[in-house]
Order: sequence, then structure tokens, then C-alpha cells
Amino acid sequence: MTLESIGWRSAVLAMAVSLLRGGNQVSLKLALTALTPLWTAFARMVVSAAAVGAWGRFRGIRLTPRRQEWRSLGNLTLLFLIQIGLLHYGADLTSPAYAVVLMNSNPIWANFIAHFVVPEDRLSAVRLAGLGLAFGGICGVFVGRPDAALAPNPTVGNSLVLAAAVTAAVRTVYTQRLVQWVEPSKTVFWQTTLSLPFFLLGASFESTEHRLPLTWVPISGVLYQGLAVGAAGLLLWAYLLKKHSPGGLSVFSFAVPIFGMLLSAWLLSERLTPRLFLGVAAVLSGIYLATRSAAPPAAPAEPSE
Repeated sequence: MTLESIGWRSAVLAMAVSLLRGGNQVSLKLALTALTPLWTAFARMVVSAAAVGAWGRFRGIRLTPRRQEWRSLGNLTLLFLIQIGLLHYGADLTSPAYAVVLMNSNPIWANFIAHFVVPEDRLSAVRLAGLGLAFGGICGVFVGRPDAALAPNPTVGNSLVLAAAVTAAVRTVYTQRLVQWVEPSKTVFWQTTLSLPFFLLGASFESTEHRLPLTWVPISGVLYQGLAVGAAGLLLWAYLLKKHSPGGLSVFSFAVPIFGMLLSAWLLSERLTPRLFLGVAAVLSGIYLATRSAAPPAAPAEPSE
């Protein structure tokens, strides 16, 4: 199957996913007020798995993997566990606005990785320069100082979120190859379902000290992550990756920091600093340079098992 150019319908869907993801760090911060990082991850995955399973049943999609699919789904789950674990612990230590910018540096890493594993998605000199500019913006954000009330340890928190972004980039490229021969709903369902016992085991060792009582606010944060981001967002993104290259789609992810920053300022009263705005401006300028002349690539070969 030949990968397509991104038309207006796919662009609208990609922007919708970006809007959903923009609220992820805010909802995660709300959930973390009452729940520990891995309990938050476990609760979110329960909601996501149930929602995706119900969607698959409604659509008549066979979610049971074929024997040759289990290994690839296991690899995807491992990447998912690492990414979500790093993200949740990082988000607990830094602010939503900074976390959303750093987490959404993953298109930078996705473009670099795709250059080496997707033959038709090579980096040109212009794209490389754009990614360098975007990386400079990320570095500026990384050394910033968010509100202390929202970021008890920003250095460690920013480092963990940035590591999660790199892992997310690896998972994006791997997913793009996987959904060429595995039903996208199946990849979403099984990476969330297979992760559940591991998150539950890890959560059982976490201390709940310094957490607030469980109210509707953190519960709504978990539901948003599970339904809007973990189910709807992942399903739409997997569908788009089946049709388009990860490098081409990555441009839309750079709307996520803008949505996330505005939502954090609105809902959590986070102060948005000039450094943060300059960092986002550099990231957006860099991604423009990196994608303005990119051609739609052909589909990669089916991965060997």
C-alpha cells in the first residue's frame, strides 16, 4: 500500500488529536493530586482498554491477535510501559505547560529515527536545519523554571518527560510499521491491556503520602486521559499512521504545546514565561522548515517476524 499525501480530512483529524493531547498534561496533573503516578496510569489504562474493546466489538473488529502478531504487540507494549511510566513520574515533578512542550518534542526524534528506518523518509539539509532549530527551542524550555507550586522538582521532572518523548518517538515509528499489517484498533487495545498487570504491580509499591482525597476532579482527569487521549486519540492516530508517514504527521503534533499551555494557564493558573513562548516559537519555526518541502513517502515493507 502506498502512503498518501495529507489531505484536509486527515489534517482536521490530526488537529483534533492534537487538541485532545493538549489537555492530557493538565488532566494528568489533576489526577496526580490524589493518585500516585502508576495508580494513575493503571486507572487510565483500565478506562482506555474498556473503551477500545467496546469500540472494537461495536465495529465487529476481531481483536484477538494472530499467533505471529503476539511478539510485535509485546514489543509495542514494552515501549508503551516505558513511555507512560517516565511521563507520569515526570509530570508529577514538573508543570503541565513545561511537560506538554517537552513531551511533544517527540516529532523531532521521530523524524531522526524515521530517516534511518523508513527509506522513503530521508532528511534533507533544510529539514535537518529545521529540526535543529526546534531542538534549540526544546533546550530553552528544558532549563526553564516553572511555577514551584506545580513543579516540586523541575530538573528531574523535565528529564523524565524528555526521555518519555524519545520513547514515544520510537513507539510512533514502530507503530507506523506495525499497522501496515496489524489492525490499528488491535495495537491500541493490546498495548493498554497487556500493560495493566505491570502498572498494577508497580502501583502496589507506591506510597500515597502527601496525596489529596479522591474527588470528582482527579477522577475526571483519569477519565479524560482514558477516553479522550488513551482511546479516541490513540485510535485516530493509529488510523492516520496507516495512511501517512510519521514524519509528515509530526507537524500537527506541534499544535499540542499551544493547546496545552493555554489550558494549563486557564485551568491551573500557570504563569507562562517569555522563555516558554520563545521555546515554542523556535519549535514551531523549526518544524515549518523541516516539513515545508517534505514529499509523501511510500509505505515501508512489512516487518519480518
